[in-house]
Parts: sequence; structure tokens; C-alpha cells
Amino acid sequence: MLSVKSLTVHYGKSIALDNVSLHVANGSVVSIIGANGAGKSTILRSVSGLKKLTSGEIWFMDSRIDGINTLEIVKMGVVHIPEGRHLFPYLSVLNNLKLGATLRKVADVDQALEYVFQLFPRLSERCSQKAGTLSGGEQQMLAIGRSLMAKPKLLLMDEPSLGLAPVMVEQLGEVIQNINRVGVTILLVEQNVNLALGVASDGYVLHVGKVVFEGDIRQLQSSDIVREAFLGGGDA
Repeated sequence: MLSVKSLTVHYGKSIALDNVSLHVANGSVVSIIGANGAGKSTILRSVSGLKKLTSGEIWFMDSRIDGINTLEIVKMGVVHIPEGRHLFPYLSVLNNLKLGATLRKVADVDQALEYVFQLFPRLSERCSQKAGTLSGGEQQMLAIGRSLMAKPKLLLMDEPSLGLAPVMVEQLGEVIQNINRVGVTILLVEQNVNLALGVASDGYVLHVGKVVFEGDIRQLQSSDIVREAFLGGGDA
């Protein structure tokens, strides 16, 4: 579904991504893990058209999308949940959700809302409440719900567990799996390695802008690179 080929991206003179390639199969959940500054978010920003490439290609559903504006990419079915949620704090939960459906037919909005409220009953209870007054966990629910209103084929999730309590992180993992079960492909950027490896079928390890390991989740879980860098393994 998504192929990133030899992607190189700069911020000024600093290189953020160096010849990065990755593949996301239709119907899968793929995780990208790595420390702060590894370039994880830059991959998502590049895919969604928010960051200009230095070189490389990005293909989605047999169409090359690098160089296409973000609106057209969203119309194709690629939806990005950025780090930090980026809600409209003074608008109600309902209005935030409806903004996610801007590109959908009016007749489809009620059906989309019904699905979101089934997935997140708390949002139905908070429907008229301003988004800025929600808890951190509820705001993350709203950010995910708003993205689903756009009917994504590919969902890009950037650090969704950031700032959440452990019990909410566990629930988030279940939500990601539920979204995937209804046919949404997911590319997940996540520092919480237990979450990232727990929901994905395949993964990539990024270090200083380069892919240093890739494989299915069982390979990543048994990898010395992953264990020593992220899971506290290795020799004492």
C-alpha cells in the first residue's frame, strides 16, 4: 500500500533522514521505533506532504504522492494524527469530530459519528463539552476519532501514547487493533516500545535518520539492537 524509497530529508543543512526505505502492506500495522531525534516524525510528515523531500520517492496505492499537496493526499485516503493531537480547544467534541469529515459527503457523516461513538463511548458522553477541557486520554480519543471521520485507508499515528497513563496506553493498544480489524492500515510512530511491538506485525528501528533494523515483530523482539537500546537488555 505504501512504499517509501530512498528517502532523504534535510532541515536546513542538517540531515533528518538518510536514504530511508520502508514498506507498509495493505491491512497491516507497521511500527517505527527510535529515540527522540531519530527522524520518526519526519517520515510521517513526508508521507502526508508536510515536509519537502531532498530526494527519494513515496508511493501510495500505485500512485506517486511526493510533491502532491496535503489536501490531495488526504483525499486519497492518507490521514495523519500529529504528535500533540492539535485539537481545536474552544470547539465542542462534536464540532471537532465534524471537522474531520469536511471532505466526506453529508450523508456519510452520521454513520461515521456512530462508528466513532461506538469505539469511544466517552466522546458521546462529552459531545457538547469543549475539547480543551477533556483529560489527556479523552483528547487522544478525540484526535483519533476525528481522523476516522475522514475515512482513512492509511492512518499515520505519531506518538499517540505521549503523556498517557499506563492504563490508557493499554486501552490505546486495543483501539489501534480494533481500527485495524475494520480494514484501516496503520503506520505507527511510537517511543513506547511495548505498545509499538504489541500491536504491529512488522517494524523498523530508526537511529539518527537511518534504518538500522527491520523485520517482523518476532525478529524485532528478539533483536539485540532493540533489546539493548529500548528494552533495557544486554550484559550488565
